[in-house]
Amino acid sequence: MNTIQDKRARILAAGTSVMLRKGYNGTGVQEITQGAGVPKGSFYHYFESKEDFAIQALHYYYTPRIERFAAALSAPELSPRERILRCYRDLIGYFANQEQPSHQCFIGSLCHEKADESQPIGYAAAAILQRSSQVLAECLEQARTVGEISPDQDPAALASFIGAAWEGALLRMKTDRQIAPLRVFIDQLERLLSA
Repeated sequence: MNTIQDKRARILAAGTSVMLRKGYNGTGVQEITQGAGVPKGSFYHYFESKEDFAIQALHYYYTPRIERFAAALSAPELSPRERILRCYRDLIGYFANQEQPSHQCFIGSLCHEKADESQPIGYAAAAILQRSSQVLAECLEQARTVGEISPDQDPAALASFIGAAWEGALLRMKTDRQIAPLRVFIDQLERLLSA
C-alpha cells in the first residue's frame, strides 16, 4: 500500500470507528483527522465533504464483510442450506461470546440520521444492502435447485426477508441486551429453509 492509500485508509478507519460510536451528526472532521493522526486539511484532499466520507466509509466497512459473507456461502463442503444456517449460527456464536451482547449497525444508524436528507447516502446504503441480499439469493437459488427449499420459493424475495429479519433480531438483541432474539431468528430460519 502506498503512502496516499495508507493515509486515506487511516482516515477511513478512524472516522468509521468514530461514526460507529457517535453517529454522523456527532462526528466532526477534526475528531476524524485527530484519530487518524493527520492534519485536518488531509481530510479534504481525499474526501469532497463529510457526506462523501460517509459514503466511502460505508463501502470501506461493508465491502470486506460482504466478501466474507459470500465466501461463507460458497463453502463447497456443505449444502447450500447448511452454508446459510452455519453462517448465521457462527454470527450468533460471536454475539453469545460477548459479556454484554451488543451490535453497532453502521448502515442502520447512518440511514436513521441521514437517508432522508442525503440521497447519495441513501443510494450507497441501498446498494450495499442489495449486494448482501444478492449474495444470499444466489445461495438460496442453489438450495432451491437441489431441492433443499420449496421450488415455489422466490430466492430474491426470501433473501430480502431473511436480511430484514436478521436486522430486526439484531435490533431486539441490542434493546433487550440478550441474544434470545437471535435464537428465535435461527429457529425460524431453520423452519423457513425446508422443502
